[in-house]
Amino acid sequence: MGSSSGASTAGSITQIIQNSGSDDREDLQAVMRRRKQKRMQSNRESARRSRMRKQKHLDELAAQVSHLTEENGHVLMAVSFTTQQLLAVEAENTLLRTQAMELSSRLHSLNQILCCMNDAAAAAAGGGGVHGGDESYVMMMRPLIMASEDMVQLQYC
Repeated sequence: MGSSSGASTAGSITQIIQNSGSDDREDLQAVMRRRKQKRMQSNRESARRSRMRKQKHLDELAAQVSHLTEENGHVLMAVSFTTQQLLAVEAENTLLRTQAMELSSRLHSLNQILCCMNDAAAAAAGGGGVHGGDESYVMMMRPLIMASEDMVQLQYC
């Protein structure tokens, strides 16, 4: 559309130039020079605005890069801290598992001792035991037997 109106304007100007005298031609050429100058100035302003928009966009991108670089640093520090905590927790878990295995082994040994003591107490109560049915031996072993039963209950809780 714009080119057709420009073409018709140029065509009418050419027609006017042909129909008019030399003074009119000079006036018309001056008008055309002013229009050309105006168009050139408008194009320069448009190019300047375009450069300003590009520079503004470039500045915004540089600011965004700076912000993201800073944020990335914070994330890396958080990951490093979390990794250190993970390693500490894994070390503690390993220690606790080792202690649990040791305590389980100890409990198993105590349960075996308890079984032996219960067998001895039962034999003593029956009169045919090592102590010949002495009730004092059974009474002496009762607190140990009760304590061992509490440990067995704790094992299954």
